[in-house]
Amino acid sequence: MTVFAALYALHLLAALVWVGGMFFAWTILRPAAVATLEAPERLRLWADVFRRFFVWVWGAVVLLPISGTGMLHMNFSGFDNAPRYVQIMIGLFIAMLALFMRVQALLLPELRRAIDANDWPAGGAVLGRIRRVVGFNLLIGMLLVTVTAIRPSF
Repeated sequence: MTVFAALYALHLLAALVWVGGMFFAWTILRPAAVATLEAPERLRLWADVFRRFFVWVWGAVVLLPISGTGMLHMNFSGFDNAPRYVQIMIGLFIAMLALFMRVQALLLPELRRAIDANDWPAGGAVLGRIRRVVGFNLLIGMLLVTVTAIRPSF
């Protein structure tokens, strides 16, 4: 296996964990939780899901720029020579990172405070905001995967 192949595999796996995890949470876990759990249990479930999933997202957040930068230098000798689709991918990653940081640093602590205070309406409101941010991040992630797959010539 070449160094490039190893970087590429790590890059794809990191993206798969992040985007696939959001897809699973949005389309499978959320509807099941709403259908089967009352608000207190549902909010506690989500707090635990975020705690566990965000460990993996942090791994992706670290691994993606490291592997991406390695591939960028191996293929294009740096950012200046990279095709437009690579620059778009970098921009979309930065947007996804900003949305993730918003959830991690601002919304998740607010959710934890609401749960600790047994303030279920406030917790539900925060969870709704998190859901919207994650949904938008999922759309960006799916766009990023599409840009990568089709490698447009723009």
